Amino acid sequence: MKSLVLLAAAMVALGGCSKSEPPSSGKGALPQSQAGAAGSAATTEDLELGRRIYNFRCYYCHGYSGNAHTLAATFLNPKPVDFTSISPGTLTRERMLQSVQSGRPGTAMMSFASVLQPNEISAVTDFVRHEFMVAKAENTRYHTEANGWFNHERYAAAFPFALGEIPLDTPWEQLTPQQADGKRLFMTSCVSCHDRARENNEDTHWESSAVSYPRNQYSPGDQLDAKKNSPPVDAMTSATPYHLHDQPPKLVGLTETEQRGETLFQQNCAFCHAADGTARNWIGSFMEPHPRNLTKSAAMDSMTRTRLRTVIREGLPGTSMPAWKSVLSEQQVEDVIAYVARAFHPLPP
Repeated sequence: MKSLVLLAAAMVALGGCSKSEPPSSGKGALPQSQAGAAGSAATTEDLELGRRIYNFRCYYCHGYSGNAHTLAATFLNPKPVDFTSISPGTLTRERMLQSVQSGRPGTAMMSFASVLQPNEISAVTDFVRHEFMVAKAENTRYHTEANGWFNHERYAAAFPFALGEIPLDTPWEQLTPQQADGKRLFMTSCVSCHDRARENNEDTHWESSAVSYPRNQYSPGDQLDAKKNSPPVDAMTSATPYHLHDQPPKLVGLTETEQRGETLFQQNCAFCHAADGTARNWIGSFMEPHPRNLTKSAAMDSMTRTRLRTVIREGLPGTSMPAWKSVLSEQQVEDVIAYVARAFHPLPP
């Protein structure tokens, strides 16, 4: 079984982090042959800015060397682009700029329009084209002294397992003494990053039950359906910070509209916004940007019913809030709005 911790780490990494440093204007343009091949007259400083952005935001899926040989890539379908196998003429600069700007629907490539400035988008695009597609360069190695990997060769016995040359599930009795030592070294020092080592018989990648959420086959809204006779959430407040937020608020005197909205919210919206509307459940805590805390005045004082109706129907670009207009009817949207106004934060009529 593979560790769920990797999934959490992947979600955080894929969500992006803090804004990168603003670029400094610089001179020192590339030779014209290289600049033209990259698609624009990018300066050396522009490319170094692009390198910093790439190594901070893009390596997780596309790899430090642009070849998409990463742990995350093994779980994605379709796979991230291997830039080393593409020529600049095959993949135009304009299309790459559009991909970084708006994302690629149907793939894990997100939009960076709300994360990067236009000049940063140009810089990272030109860096990828020059470094991987034109120069076929390596960019940087991960196992360097600067990254804390002094004398990386001391792990040489484990290399065949990390590189997939020897399947990790090879029976011990079929390994030489040196290979057995390498496997032990791999399992103690390398497996946390090289988890997708080659195996003859791939097992289940993720455990079927999460560590903190959902537990005991619980899903938001179960407690609203008496027919399910669902047990309480299998967690204790002292054991997980998410337990309290998996509990729907106990309300009395709900109108029929609010009752319908309660069921719809707990079955659909609580997955991200939490059963108590705080977005402090397990999923909400790891999403970036975080879902809106529907109970917080700073987030809801300016919210109107008209605006909330639009957000539910059309979604919110640059976030994980999808459009529900093809899922919920007009009346169901109104039911959810009524419940939010009653349970979490009052909204103007």
